[in-house]
Amino acid sequence: MNLSEIQRRIRVFRDERDWMQFHNPKNLAISISLEAAELLEHFQWRSFEDSERHAVEQKAQLSEEVADIAVYLLELCDNLEIDLESAILSKLEKNAAKYPAEKARGTAKKYTDL
Repeated sequence: MNLSEIQRRIRVFRDERDWMQFHNPKNLAISISLEAAELLEHFQWRSFEDSERHAVEQKAQLSEEVADIAVYLLELCDNLEIDLESAILSKLEKNAAKYPAEKARGTAKKYTDL
């Protein structure tokens, strides 16, 4: 299934419930942030090793959190007429210029510090 079909199914789900009235850009952006916080909550206060173990053990719950984030993001893009695939490809090109592999390989430095 491609992104357009997923967006269509999200739209149908939303419209069957008459929720468009609540799905303005502000509310969708807030929802993305809230769902991302729920994802973060899974890892709060865990060591690196424990977080890796938790990710494996709680994969189903983490998948649901990731799906919630993706649904809101896809709906926001749909409502704002943002082509997510094009936006991602454009951002990858910009990041490739800011973080050339020969300078960025193996470091977490910001592009301004490379």
